[in-house]
Amino acid sequence: MTQKIGKLYAIGVGPGDSSLMTLKSVELLKTIDVIAIPEKNRGQQDSFAWSIVRGAIDEDLMQGQRSFLWFPMSKDHTITVPAWREGAATIAEHLKAGKDVAFITEGDPSVFSTWAYLQEDLNEHFEELDVEIVPGVTSLTAVPAATQVPLCDGEERFCVVPATYGVSILTELVKEFDTILLLKCGRMVPELIKVLEPLGLLECATYVSYATDPRQRVFTDLRDVPPEFCYFATVQLSVRVRKGVLRHGGQA
Repeated sequence: MTQKIGKLYAIGVGPGDSSLMTLKSVELLKTIDVIAIPEKNRGQQDSFAWSIVRGAIDEDLMQGQRSFLWFPMSKDHTITVPAWREGAATIAEHLKAGKDVAFITEGDPSVFSTWAYLQEDLNEHFEELDVEIVPGVTSLTAVPAATQVPLCDGEERFCVVPATYGVSILTELVKEFDTILLLKCGRMVPELIKVLEPLGLLECATYVSYATDPRQRVFTDLRDVPPEFCYFATVQLSVRVRKGVLRHGGQA
């Protein structure tokens, strides 16, 4: 008799505040067979996603086996790709044993998440796989909650880009979009200031580190951002030339 393959869940656990985890994610993690947990350093069990989960659910209430997977913080594909494949192979072993597996990821699985790479590699292990993605609160909404500046209204447009890519094309983006979210911008602040000052847009930028987490910090002047605030950082650039179109009868 063929062993039934387990079901795979990709669960977004939110941006940092454990109380922002969804009811569905909490209930699943209490009963799932295996919890697959991304760790930053191999064997260290240092996982931001796991710390979010443990803040919401007592460890004794989670019945599943813990399976830590190494996801190195590197841009070197010769390091990252083998690690992703190793993680996918580990998950595949659990699934082939008939166990249901939940892979947890900070934010949302569909937004700049390592889940995308895992999903691709798991396709090499299975012709068909029962997958359910459980969405989570993302930094895309957590950051404007911290700044208290809306992303958009009426006919406004917003875009989301990684800072390493977005800064270089910022002069074009500000022509097309009212709000620009620059993700992972901690080390890009000096370059960002150089671009924004000549455009007269420096005052439109707000820097948020660790949105919703107890370590959250908000800086309304990029020149005040200290070098150590470089993790989980996003800049919300609110140009908003089309603000209030609906309020003023279609006139910006």
